[in-house]
Amino acid sequence: MIPADITGPSATPVRRLLAFAWIQTRACAFAFALLSGVAVSALLPDLPVARYDVLVVYGVLLTMLFWARGWESGRDVVVITVCHVIGLAFELVKVSLGSWSYPEPAVLKFAGVPLYGGFLYAAVGSYVCRAWRLFDLGLVRYRPRATAVVATAVYVNFFTHHWLPDVRWVLAGLLVAVTLGTSVRFTVRGVRLRMPLALSFGLIGFFLWVAENLATLAGAWRYPYQEHAWQPVGVQKIGAWALLISVTFVLAAVGRRTDFGASPEGS
Repeated sequence: MIPADITGPSATPVRRLLAFAWIQTRACAFAFALLSGVAVSALLPDLPVARYDVLVVYGVLLTMLFWARGWESGRDVVVITVCHVIGLAFELVKVSLGSWSYPEPAVLKFAGVPLYGGFLYAAVGSYVCRAWRLFDLGLVRYRPRATAVVATAVYVNFFTHHWLPDVRWVLAGLLVAVTLGTSVRFTVRGVRLRMPLALSFGLIGFFLWVAENLATLAGAWRYPYQEHAWQPVGVQKIGAWALLISVTFVLAAVGRRTDFGASPEGS
């Protein structure tokens, strides 16, 4: 537990940063648990069933545990499930095109994609939903329709760029444009703070890139250049994650039915 003297309005910036980091850690609980399961399963010898199948069961049990304990609401579980489904669709296309692979055998595997792969996206959905609640997120001057349209285009472009021109930089510019003036209001132990929404996408993208490095190191999936030995994931993936997080954010925002008008906080 964070000591009380670093959580109040009089806390120093450093202590407030520590409190912020602690809340972020709590928000990442599902992702930490899932990645820990991936890492531990890679170390277990002679599993009676395929490791990927064990991870499917583990992911389902984690979801049920978080729901039963009240760490995820029923609404959160719906958002997380949608993230799982669209993540699996993403994986099916990318794996079929050789972008990355899941080389181990499994029963619960379709077209080269194990069902547990969707839980990697569900973990991102869980993070956004838990952060929304733990930080008491509020949005100022959020444009739901415009942001949703650009986020949808971002998702589609990750498929179509294999056959059509890659317009991710155009979409990045549009995402910045539609979120210009939009800020996220959040509470760190009694202090209300603000951050530009576009900046939050960039920061989350960076930490997802860090998580991706850890996940591939643990054998969650494998890029072609990691076939013979693990290598770090390229830094260009930070931008890809920063764009992709907009999709999860839009889904979470719809799930929470937030009032997106100009709030008193923004006046």
